[in-house]
Amino acid sequence: MRAVQITEFGGPEVLDVVDLPDPTPGDGEQLFEVSTAGINYADTHHRESSN
Repeated sequence: MRAVQITEFGGPEVLDVVDLPDPTPGDGEQLFEVSTAGINYADTHHRESSN
């Protein structure tokens, strides 16, 4: 699967699109396919600073 991975604080330049293995659900868990996702401004503001 493709995912956006964040490994450090910063702006959009720290967002990396990576290929990861498909997840497998454990006992009592369910796997959902997400084809579209969004992000709130507060989330982006939090990523820009560790404060």
